[in-house]
Parts: sequence; C-alpha cells; structure tokens
Amino acid sequence: MFEDSLVESGGKLRTRQGATTALSFLLEILLLGVLVLLPLIFTDALPRQQLMTFLVAPPPPPPPPPPAAAPVIVRKIQSELDNGQLRTPTAIPKKIQMIKEDEAPPNNGPAGVVGGVPGGVPGGTMGGVLGSVMSSVPTAVPKAATPQRVRVSQGVSQGLLVHKVTPAYPPLARQARIQGTVVLQALIGKDGTIQNLKLVSGHPMLASAALEAVKEWRYKPYYLNGEPVEVETTINVNFTLE
Repeated sequence: MFEDSLVESGGKLRTRQGATTALSFLLEILLLGVLVLLPLIFTDALPRQQLMTFLVAPPPPPPPPPPAAAPVIVRKIQSELDNGQLRTPTAIPKKIQMIKEDEAPPNNGPAGVVGGVPGGVPGGTMGGVLGSVMSSVPTAVPKAATPQRVRVSQGVSQGLLVHKVTPAYPPLARQARIQGTVVLQALIGKDGTIQNLKLVSGHPMLASAALEAVKEWRYKPYYLNGEPVEVETTINVNFTLE
C-alpha cells in the first residue's frame, strides 16, 4: 500500500514537473523577445554615441605612404687644370674619343655668288650677310647740335671778365648810410657784351647804379664745341661804405 502511494505520487510529480519546465521556457522566450523589442521601440533611451558608431560608416583607410626619395649622388668633377696649367693625368684612359670636325663644303655656286650669298664680293666672309661690306665702310658721324645758350656759375663768368666798370655810389644812399649787395641776372652775348640785364634783389637806391655800371662790362666769348654761345649767369655788385 505504501509503495502504491509512492508510485502514484511519483507519477503526479513527474507530470507537474514537465508542465513547469514548458512554462518556464515560454516565459524565458517572452522575456527575451521583450528585451529585443525594447531598444527598437524606445530608441531615445539608447546612448547616442553607441548609435552613431553603428550608423556612421567607418573612415576610409589611410593612403599609402609616399615612396622614398631617391638618394642624391654627388659626383665630384675633377678639373684637368691646376693653377691655369694642364695637370698630368694619374691614369691613362682606356678609351679616347676623337673629335672630328666637318669640312667646309666646296664653293660650287654660280657666277656672282661668293660664299653662297648672292651679290657677294671677293674676300668676303663665308656665310656673311649681304650689306656687311657696305656697313664696314666708315661713315661720317653726324655732329651733335651745339646749344645756342648755356648757363654758367658766377665763378666761371668772373673768369671771362675782361673789362669792369666800378659803379658810382649814389649820394643819397651814401648820406643814408645804405650799403649791401645787388644781385643781377645777365645774358652775355656771343661777342661778350651784356645783352639783357635784370634785377634779382638789392636795395632800390643801389640798383640803378649797379645796372648802369654792369651794362659797360665786357667778357671773353664762351666757346662750346668750338663755337661761341650765349651765356646766362648771375652778377653780384657790392656797395660798401668806407
């Protein structure tokens, strides 16, 4: 009787254990499905950085490194000259290259053609240009035009002075104790005479006496390129009381 009870209870236990196992499998499957669906439904809850790593394509691979530069080989060229003189070679070269110059073609041109140039003349240069003989003829170089008027300094004009008239001191200026320098602008002609005289600066009471005296001055002609020219210069006349 006890065994029967054990056998019956054992069969019931086995039947309940199978149902519990099946139920647990179903619950685990549902739980896994919920865990899989939750990230798809609630995407805001997922970390953005992790999502970007899944969505952004990986960067392209880096380019291959550039090829290594070819080594520069510096070759020292040994000169055959030593202080302007040929240096004795240290070794005899195995191969010597002979330089052959082309011979000039024979002159087989027609009559009147010298050196291959039509119209050439005897004694001309081979391959010369027509007209070179004409250009070799000395031609007269045109003479530069001489200016009609030049300007010189006061020191140069004083060296040309040959006749000087001392101006008379005006009596009124002497009584008023007026003295000073009168500056004049003068034009000396080709014959050495004063042709144009202008007052530049000076006291009015002394200017008239200076103009009258300088008009009588005479100069040697000033020559430029062998020809006399007119000269512009400055003349200073000093009035000093004794």
